[in-house]
Amino acid sequence: MRPVRFDPAFTGEVFLGATPDYGEARAVIYGMPMDWTVSFRPGARLGPRRIREVSVGLEEYSPYLDRHLEDIRYYDAGDIPLPFGNPSASIERIRAVAGRILDDGKIPIGLGGEHAVTWGPVQAAASRYPDLVLLHLDAHGDLREEYEGETVSHATVMRRAVELLGGDRVWQFGIRSGTREEFRFAREHTHFHPFEVLPGLTEACAALADRPVYVTVDIDVVDPAFAPGTGTAEPGGISSAELLQAIHLLRGLRVVGFDLVEVSPPLDPTEQTQILAAKVIREVLLAVTESAG
Repeated sequence: MRPVRFDPAFTGEVFLGATPDYGEARAVIYGMPMDWTVSFRPGARLGPRRIREVSVGLEEYSPYLDRHLEDIRYYDAGDIPLPFGNPSASIERIRAVAGRILDDGKIPIGLGGEHAVTWGPVQAAASRYPDLVLLHLDAHGDLREEYEGETVSHATVMRRAVELLGGDRVWQFGIRSGTREEFRFAREHTHFHPFEVLPGLTEACAALADRPVYVTVDIDVVDPAFAPGTGTAEPGGISSAELLQAIHLLRGLRVVGFDLVEVSPPLDPTEQTQILAAKVIREVLLAVTESAG
């Protein structure tokens, strides 16, 4: 099995505890360093590398799950080299990479990058799992038809997902910002749980049983008091503890793909956003590899 490996500039840092053996890995971390369609504050393209770098400050043991990273095998492929300023070519490259990881029988775990990058792995997963369900945690609905002339952007990615999967297979949690039209569309077409996460996600987990699930988390679902390092911060979100609880609910689901997006290191010199993101990835690795068997 030929390893997936990217980024000639990759300097050797990998996520905490990653194995050098691609073949034995159950999950594969890969970076999607793109922020070509951001409409407010850039910097998310720097997120993947910094999340890896700060992960060294974490313990490898999760007291929440009573699991240790040494108990599982996961590989860090580095960042995908993306054509700067070209959203469509970048997303197509991400789609191909995620598809390769899926075809190798592994769980792709993507580090963003702006939220538009999610369109790549969602397409890849949907082509391999016809009954795929998408769980979306975010401050924003991302349901616009187009934004600033782009039909695929950080503000439209969930609208494209609804068109691909059908709204009945899209669950949205924590949404607290958007246009009136987006909120109307969400209420009519998706499983819509605005403002809160845990009650709706608990309902989803009970309903989805053995369905294949892709999970996308925009870090701005968390209140900026806990995670200020994001391009479009929105007050009124959940706490970092609630986000970790949400991740732990995934333990019983058949998660076939995951991404965490919109971490912008230049906007948080305290690093609390980056450290939270790294901890989320640790918990995801331990939760989804267990539920995947």
